[in-house]
Amino acid sequence: MSTYDPNVAPKVSNKPIIWSLFAAGGTVTALLTPVLVLLFALAVPLGILPAEMFSYARMESLLASPLIRLVVFGILFLSLWHTAHRMRITVHDFGLRSDGAAVFVFYGLAAIATIVLAVALI
Repeated sequence: MSTYDPNVAPKVSNKPIIWSLFAAGGTVTALLTPVLVLLFALAVPLGILPAEMFSYARMESLLASPLIRLVVFGILFLSLWHTAHRMRITVHDFGLRSDGAAVFVFYGLAAIATIVLAVALI
């Protein structure tokens, strides 16, 4: 049983930040992936939607808006961090108990990808 000591500073953890990115990324990915699969893997190839709707010129003009670029950045940012955390946990489940290495590799890649994404979109 632990007791509260007002003279001892509480231990600071980064878990709330990591878990919030993981949860938000999972939610965004779960909501948008089926829609994207429906659009790009079914609706366009089956002729339900015209292919011109997703042409390069049209997508380029859509991404000309700063608000759209910010939304795309947010979606991809959250998905990257969700994937990084999911990969860390998966590697742990496969028996790699060196959590420090997994954190360094997966969160490091997510951080680098976030920077590249920010430079490319914003």
